[in-house]
Amino acid sequence: MIKKLLSVLVVLIIFCSTVLAQDAYAPYVPSNNEVIFNQSMFRIDVVDPVASTNWKGLNYPGLRGANQLVIYSPSFGFRTNTNEFGTEAIVIGDTVVSLSGADSLIPANGFVISGHGSAKKWINENIMVGSKISLDLEKKIITSYVTSDTFLYTAKEKIKEVQNMMSYYSQTCADYNSKRTEQSLNKAKDFVSKAQRNSEDSQKYSSRAIEYANMAMSTVVPYKQDELKGVWIRPAYYNQESIVKVLDNLANAGINNVFIETYYHGKTIFPSNTMEKYGFIKQYEDYIGFDPLRIWINEAHKRGIKVHIWFQTFYVGNKPPESNPEYILAKRPEWANYQKKNADSETLVYSVSEHNGYFIDPANPEVQNFLYELLCEIVTRYKPDGINLDYIRYPQSLSANYSNYDMSNWGYTKFAREEFQKVYGVDPIELKQTDALWNYWRFYRCSKVTNFVKRASALCRSNNIQLTTVIFPNRTTAMETKLQDWKNWSINNFVDGFTPLFLTCDDKTAINLMEEVLRNKSASTKLYAGLFVTFMNGSNSDLIKQIHATRKYALNGLILFDYAHLNDGYVNTLTESIFKPVKKEIIITESYTPKPIETKQTAEVKKKRGRRK
Repeated sequence: MIKKLLSVLVVLIIFCSTVLAQDAYAPYVPSNNEVIFNQSMFRIDVVDPVASTNWKGLNYPGLRGANQLVIYSPSFGFRTNTNEFGTEAIVIGDTVVSLSGADSLIPANGFVISGHGSAKKWINENIMVGSKISLDLEKKIITSYVTSDTFLYTAKEKIKEVQNMMSYYSQTCADYNSKRTEQSLNKAKDFVSKAQRNSEDSQKYSSRAIEYANMAMSTVVPYKQDELKGVWIRPAYYNQESIVKVLDNLANAGINNVFIETYYHGKTIFPSNTMEKYGFIKQYEDYIGFDPLRIWINEAHKRGIKVHIWFQTFYVGNKPPESNPEYILAKRPEWANYQKKNADSETLVYSVSEHNGYFIDPANPEVQNFLYELLCEIVTRYKPDGINLDYIRYPQSLSANYSNYDMSNWGYTKFAREEFQKVYGVDPIELKQTDALWNYWRFYRCSKVTNFVKRASALCRSNNIQLTTVIFPNRTTAMETKLQDWKNWSINNFVDGFTPLFLTCDDKTAINLMEEVLRNKSASTKLYAGLFVTFMNGSNSDLIKQIHATRKYALNGLILFDYAHLNDGYVNTLTESIFKPVKKEIIITESYTPKPIETKQTAEVKKKRGRRK
């Protein structure tokens, strides 16, 4: 009897799961009076990938390979686990509710469309918030529709978001002035009403509503005096005049902290005595003949801007070491890091999932001493305001839920294996994840990274310099795949602040990541949100919503990644009120028309209309 009941229960579970799956992927059916402006199809590579169904993605986060379009449902897990080199759309029912960049939360009642390369291009050109989605899992085809309801949905959602933000600041900021926002918002509401009353011109009126809602959003978040407003910069400027121009632009934009990439790809932008002492390239070839770091610091300080040294700790670039005899790993091949699967390789190996980049071994004391000496030289010669340690971790491995997790782990160098074996009596190459000593092997490697953070902390504290570290906000993933124990750094007060990477355009995903860091850091460690919206080519609204989240969670500031992607559109939005105090009010009259904001989707609609005429 019990067996029969269990059998029936299993059948019911399977039946319900099938029904739920069918509902989640139900085909899109246009509503009455809904006009389809654009329809586009693309091939689905895989749904909820695992190693056995998608070997192309085996070495990549989220098991999403090059140029692939992947669908992630709740069956896959809590989030997609993807990297920042793709784009994602979050779908509930048949409607795209938000766009993201990476590692998106998977809705319980929907799914995520994720694309890299050509698939990413298709998503960017054919999917917007409000798009309707239809999946044919049998034929492995996804279809996206841009309709009149798409624009109306977007307009309504933007209005709702601005109202919620305005309500928050009205309640929390005593001197909050919402006049400009309300004026734009009222215009947006008027156009929504017109769109609902005029089905033939719905898209035209909805687009106007979106323009005014965007304008309202650009003014809804007020200026905040006491927060770090920063930007990461790769200093591809080769004379004083060009550096001064960049700093003038940043000062005018309200930026008060810059994070200058100083040691990257295994080279320094300044002429380094330490690099020369070790026989490495003394200065990045592009900067020979002058000292850009000196200019950056002097000119930034003239403008009241603080300078942090952006330092790529254990990463030495993606050029083959044999291409230059003075590269770090060409001179010191014994410093190279290795995975378990290629621990005995006679050639140097790179990380496939990280730009084919090469890494050096945190366990090797010679590596630690070299990097510490380089930091000492920077601190004593240039006296920067801060040090920002990046790549302060091991190279990325697969997640622990994959069968070949241990083979993808890094740190299997000659030095580390011998040192670990002396203490524990076993070569870690023989350990598997299920072995009792595995956690000791993980702790051994984590502690090597932590030891360097501790040394850098003592150096910075003794010179009154702020130490921050770039971290991956999901603590479990950071420990599991990168051996980065950042909670330990915070609890032991080794760092002044964290600059986590929020690799997303979606504010809900960013909020989830902020909460993860806040739960695991000590109160004394400051938190500066590393926002990737500009790098991912997100919308101005995406950026504003994430900055709003940093304010709601009382973070200490934000850093934009990066200056090369901080275009005039973003700057104009930031200087409406967020990064600069408002000096005068702008009154919107009936004759005022905001500058249209045209997306790739609306541009395509206009082309098609022109062809019809």
